[in-house]
Amino acid sequence: MSLVSDTPAWQTLTDLANTLSSTHMRELFAQDAQRAEKFTAQACGITLDYAKNRITQDVMQALVALANQQQVTSKRDAMFGGAIINNTEQRAVLHTALRNFSGKPVMVDGVDVMPDVLATQEKMRQLVNKIHSGEHKGYTGKAITDVVSIGIGGSFLGPKIMTEALKPYWYKGIKVHFVANVDGCHIADVLAERDIETTLFLMSSKSFTTQETLQNTLTAKDWFLQHGGSQTDIALHFMAISSNIKAATDFGIAEENIFPMWDWVGGRYSLWSAIGLPIALALGYEHYRALLDGAFAMDEHFQQAPLEQNLPVIMALLGVWYVNFFGAQSHVLLPYYHYLRGFPAYIQQLDMESNGKSVTTDNQTVDYATGPVIWGSEGTNGQHSFHQLIHQGQVLIPADFMLPLRVPHNIGPHHAMLASNCFAQTQALMQGKTFDEAKAELATKGLDTAELDALARHKVMPGNKPSNTLLFEQLDPKTLGALVALYEHKVFVQGAIWGVNSFDQWGVELGKVMGNEILDKLENATAPLSFDSSTNQLVERFRAAN
Repeated sequence: MSLVSDTPAWQTLTDLANTLSSTHMRELFAQDAQRAEKFTAQACGITLDYAKNRITQDVMQALVALANQQQVTSKRDAMFGGAIINNTEQRAVLHTALRNFSGKPVMVDGVDVMPDVLATQEKMRQLVNKIHSGEHKGYTGKAITDVVSIGIGGSFLGPKIMTEALKPYWYKGIKVHFVANVDGCHIADVLAERDIETTLFLMSSKSFTTQETLQNTLTAKDWFLQHGGSQTDIALHFMAISSNIKAATDFGIAEENIFPMWDWVGGRYSLWSAIGLPIALALGYEHYRALLDGAFAMDEHFQQAPLEQNLPVIMALLGVWYVNFFGAQSHVLLPYYHYLRGFPAYIQQLDMESNGKSVTTDNQTVDYATGPVIWGSEGTNGQHSFHQLIHQGQVLIPADFMLPLRVPHNIGPHHAMLASNCFAQTQALMQGKTFDEAKAELATKGLDTAELDALARHKVMPGNKPSNTLLFEQLDPKTLGALVALYEHKVFVQGAIWGVNSFDQWGVELGKVMGNEILDKLENATAPLSFDSSTNQLVERFRAAN
């Protein structure tokens, strides 16, 4: 099977990119008064305005042809159908089953997984209600007021960022705190402010052996035992999301307080599983269910909408267009909403861990990029820092702007000011400022001709910088669920086009193995060192300091 870069559809897009490279978006808007209408799509409460992109209808048709050539729809159907599409680990990919409310079975190896999924959701609902009502009490008879969620990677990012994004929906009386980093400063700070009698710990690790998560949980256990709790009391204050029942029960966790994980759910998609328990505890189960409902609605849209009107497909194709035909090496996410400020970090893992590959599913080395660096920050803060590079730098950085039309704290002119900045940034990136426009602005400054020309050059902004704008009525749980699923499916479509496995992450393994080898040398200060000279030197410096 040939690489996608060797196909006719790829060559067509190469030719179109060369043709369009000298065309400014100003011209495209001037030529078509209906451009915005033609390049706007809606689904699941989200409106995508993608008119400010370096595209024509011919480009979009060619990109859809590429998706069809790469069998995106059949690969999509295989994923939803429970096929073994994670070929290097021989696993199905069924995070979508965790929010499947169609009533239809989802089969893996001839077994319907939905009864177990629904049973786990019911178990989560019951626990949340018991904690919120005060029925579940700590070892001294006091109700739980604080939850410390311990995990890393997707087991941390998903719950933390979704909980943060939905702060207006938090359940009063429960506070959820997150610990991921193995840096002892983090868990020390969290524990210092907790009351042992009213704190519940949730440990999220499929294997119950993840180094950082296990160490943080052991530290929490030591703290609990040193401050008055007993080994027996652990059953009331520690719970786990894990597939390793024995390790969890040996730790002291009651078996009824262990929630399952499945091999067909990757870590960066796990917030839809019991890993999402901290979200449910922070919001209440009904709001958590609405989050799942929103993702399910986007799943339905992704499966049913024609590619030309399909939000995940459109965004995926635009990403491929810039990464592979314009050399874009990064993509910036700009949420103009304070509570959504962590979203770029969540998508960073989702995108870069999924498609950061160099070998296709049929074992060919790729000769093209398989994804950009994902980064970003909340607006308007970025306008006073890194937007400078986007506007006047020589690198092309496509952008996704996000804005809720209504917010829970509509204080005076704040939200109108926020929205005006969001819309103005997209306009400025597209339109830019010419040399003549810059000179006209400076004409009243009393400068001589040489000074005027020199300063005007510094004020020129080339424009023609692409962006998408995602609008939604408000960021409620259902809309957030749809937004996350939108990006999940976008990443899937891009992986399908590039021919890579978006669901393994072998690139993280080598560092883990080497880390364990180095840890042994750090803890055993007399052990001989046999690493490279640089690593040996670093280990020796650490030994000397400790």
